[in-house]
Amino acid sequence: MKKEQVRNKIAIVTGAGSGIGRHTTLALLKEGYTVVLAGRRIEMLEKTVSLWKAENQPMVIPTDVTAPDSVHSLFNQTMNTFGRLDLLFNNAGIGAPSIPIEELTYQQWRDVVDTNLTGAFLCTQEAFKIMKQQKPRGGRIINNGSISAHVPRPNSAPYTATKHAITGLTRSTSLDGRPFNIACGQIDVGNASTDMTKRMQKGITQANGITASEPTMDADHVANAVVYMASLPLGTNVQFMTVMATQMPYIGRG
Repeated sequence: MKKEQVRNKIAIVTGAGSGIGRHTTLALLKEGYTVVLAGRRIEMLEKTVSLWKAENQPMVIPTDVTAPDSVHSLFNQTMNTFGRLDLLFNNAGIGAPSIPIEELTYQQWRDVVDTNLTGAFLCTQEAFKIMKQQKPRGGRIINNGSISAHVPRPNSAPYTATKHAITGLTRSTSLDGRPFNIACGQIDVGNASTDMTKRMQKGITQANGITASEPTMDADHVANAVVYMASLPLGTNVQFMTVMATQMPYIGRG
């Protein structure tokens, strides 16, 4: 899609203060989108903004995706400022400590579920309210899944469960959005090089119990994939895409 075609397109990126969210925010800005950055830590959101020097300045809205009122405020402020929403990238997510399942606390489980799954649902719900009513009607929602939406790592029950659930949310959103020209797809990422994956290069527990270093890839490749998914006309959808470090232990037996 040419930049002049996206100049007036409005995108919300959750978890925009670091990692894939930051890289994707900058990639969307580069393509000409107006981007609203959402995240809990305003200093991290402002750091993302500081990396962008061009004229289409983004908007920062501190947001806790686990809190319905905070999510509502994010979308309400976006509408009051820009009048529409074309793209939502449900990216915010956290993990739990890599410990045996019986040692996880209830709060550790809830924190991951509330952020990764409930947060994505709340944002999707608010996006639907806007996209169904705006003119022209419709929009696109992209969910950040994970390789963990397919297979688990050892000691990852909360994260893996939520990422499997994101796949169900993606499918339901895609179906429920069909009559309203709302497209929904999912990008499943394997070992993008971010702060979250630094430990993989030092060594991470494998399914057979050994500790091994894993290859990673540049997070810009993920961001560019999201931009591609977003660039398609609403009559075309990437339902699921997997972007991963080629030699990571995923396909086959490791």
